[in-house]
Amino acid sequence: MGLTGKVKVPGDKSMTHRAFLFGGIAEGTTVITNALEGADCLASLHAVEALGAKVERTGETIAVTGTDVLQSAAIDCGNSGTTIRLLTGILAGGEATYELTGDASLQKRPMDRVTIPLGQLGAQIEGRYAPLRIEGKPLIGTTYTLPVASAQVKSAVLLAGVFATGETTVIEPILSRDHTERMLPQFGVDVVIEDFEDGRHIRVKGPARLAATTVDIPGDPSSAAFWWTAAALGEDSVITTEHVLMNPTRTGFLQVLRQMGASVQISNRKEVAGEEVADVTVESTSLQAVTIEGEQIPSLIDEIPLLALLATQADGTTTIRDAAELRVKETDRIETVVASLRQLGAKIEATADGMIIEGPTPLTAGTVDSAGDHRLAMMLTIAATLNEEIDVIGSEVVEVSYPTFYDDLKKLEANHT
Repeated sequence: MGLTGKVKVPGDKSMTHRAFLFGGIAEGTTVITNALEGADCLASLHAVEALGAKVERTGETIAVTGTDVLQSAAIDCGNSGTTIRLLTGILAGGEATYELTGDASLQKRPMDRVTIPLGQLGAQIEGRYAPLRIEGKPLIGTTYTLPVASAQVKSAVLLAGVFATGETTVIEPILSRDHTERMLPQFGVDVVIEDFEDGRHIRVKGPARLAATTVDIPGDPSSAAFWWTAAALGEDSVITTEHVLMNPTRTGFLQVLRQMGASVQISNRKEVAGEEVADVTVESTSLQAVTIEGEQIPSLIDEIPLLALLATQADGTTTIRDAAELRVKETDRIETVVASLRQLGAKIEATADGMIIEGPTPLTAGTVDSAGDHRLAMMLTIAATLNEEIDVIGSEVVEVSYPTFYDDLKKLEANHT
């Protein structure tokens, strides 16, 4: 089945989380447009409300008036790892006690990767897994080197540093998504970024108070990636995604698409809120196998399920390495992706930190389960565009990050006929 047309995907998930959380602790009212109102991001919005912020909606605009006192609260973060990890950094320097929990899936995801570095600033946090119990304490700035690339851990430490006394430095040997250090200056916080032999150093000096601002959220490249994949795989398909975030830490998937031989055109470039945005057009094409590893991984970690699907239709053997972080996402994404695609006839096997896929292999009919993972549900739905006899169970979970996914799919199908 082919797909044709233009799509404006929902606002970027990572930026929306940060706009809600930063607005909730800023002085004044932050006005946010094109926010992603999926379940994960709404968990962040509800969290700042529980802490004392005020939220008003007007059409496509959300206004968040920040609180100057982070009041004691028990907060349900749902399925959102970003919410619980960034909130842990924010609340570690609060003046009350807090409990952060989530659904059954979130409660299985390790939190010590955040709580251990926060402990270096003096944070008092109980729990290796959610629920976490945080006793807000005065914090002292520190220097922390990330053992693995993780935007969530980096962000938690930097946000704790905003509340701490003195300077806090995060050193990242391998670059991860940089939305926190790009957005904090929009809220009036000075962030110093320098590159050294041991990696990138990001510094903040506290204590500091964020100042309200206006944030226009561009389209999420991780959501656009589903249509880029559909276009590359589909018969006579051409899809343009409009006004999409082109942050360099988020465009690794596009680079790999080009490595595989896909036709990718970028146009209408401009800057919005310190970030580059553009329109991206992808056309159907034949694909070649690739090896994806090392420094490529952090910029496309959420798109690896899609890369696995692409690899099933590419010529040769594709190898994905250094992606062990996938084992602690909403599901063990290595195992669930491999099991699902194997059910559909793919020649794919899991490794400790990735997968090996041989292609091209036609996908066969079958019923596959999303396992409650929104990205897996959408990837399998794109697989179903190659074989209409593929049935995806649990597709409603796409509400987490892309509530209009199936509406957009219908429009693209209708345009092609």
